[in-house]
Amino acid sequence: MLIAEDLLLLAYDDESGKPGIDSTRLEYGLAGALLLELSLLGKVAVAGEGEAVKRDRLVVRDTSPVGDDVLDRALAELADDEGKKPKNVLGSLRKGVRDLLLRRLAERGLLREESGTLLGIFPITRWPAADASHEAAVRQRLQDVLVTGLEPDPRTAALVSLLLAVDGLRKAVPSDDRRAVKRRAKEISEGAWAADAVKKAVQEVQAAVTAAIVGAGAAAAAGGS
Repeated sequence: MLIAEDLLLLAYDDESGKPGIDSTRLEYGLAGALLLELSLLGKVAVAGEGEAVKRDRLVVRDTSPVGDDVLDRALAELADDEGKKPKNVLGSLRKGVRDLLLRRLAERGLLREESGTLLGIFPITRWPAADASHEAAVRQRLQDVLVTGLEPDPRTAALVSLLLAVDGLRKAVPSDDRRAVKRRAKEISEGAWAADAVKKAVQEVQAAVTAAIVGAGAAAAAGGS
């Protein structure tokens, strides 16, 4: 399972099949998850001093296929975008990835695709859980890390960082002490769970999500004026 797939399962309500995270946040989060996964695999990084590209720009370390069609497609796109700021590649990276992953999760039997209409006119698709066992295991791991205080592995730490970025902690980890969960998530996001290049990628994802939300809010305000 990809980090992006875990994020998607956590974002969708098991019963209603609707996302519980703002769509713009979610799609940028999914793009960020692909970037982080490729960073953890050593395929891409954020450049330091003395690199072939400018410092803090995207650098591709290895273009050989991962063996996963979604990651390989993302890697090919990032190879074309080498030298750009990581936050500036997420916009193109997010295109179509949510639908692609939803259908893949349905093919694996984890989600169920249900088509219908809104107000009897507008077509909609819902994605309720078909088998929630994997999602339950991910939630338990997050609970252990964010509430119990266990140390996270790099993939769980990446998922925590993404949930923090897309404001998805409340849905993923129900708790009576929201502040403590968020504080712990920030500690993990800033901790020593990954190399500096990967942590820089996390920061870029968080910045991109924030910028996207601000931009969407400004556009909505301009359209309503």
